[in-house]
Amino acid sequence: MRIGELAELTGTMARALRHYEQAGLLTAGRAPNGYREYGETDAVRVRNIRALLGAGLTLDDLRPLLGCLDGDVMAQPPSARVLGIARDRLAVLERRIAAQTEARDRLLAALAAAGTAAAGRRSDG
Repeated sequence: MRIGELAELTGTMARALRHYEQAGLLTAGRAPNGYREYGETDAVRVRNIRALLGAGLTLDDLRPLLGCLDGDVMAQPPSARVLGIARDRLAVLERRIAAQTEARDRLLAALAAAGTAAAGRRSDG
């Protein structure tokens, strides 16, 4: 099947499929006219990639899991390797959340201080 067919079958944009290919997660054959050609197993792989990305992993996180992406990834118990990757990604996300929470709190404090200082003034914008 061509890239447009794979995109439609998996609910993915063709641009994302080309991105997965550039990241080394998807390999397309080439027709004599140069068009990308994919098989049914590629649809399974794309669905797994999308599911794992949706769970918070990145394309870089998925690269070590290439051998697992052609089966029903979400139905299988995770391996120690997958759990390690997931724990590492969770730690990154938690650090980002903490940094964003601190930034929000600083902004709230600044707005509260500005509101107090400007309580008697009218603001037009």
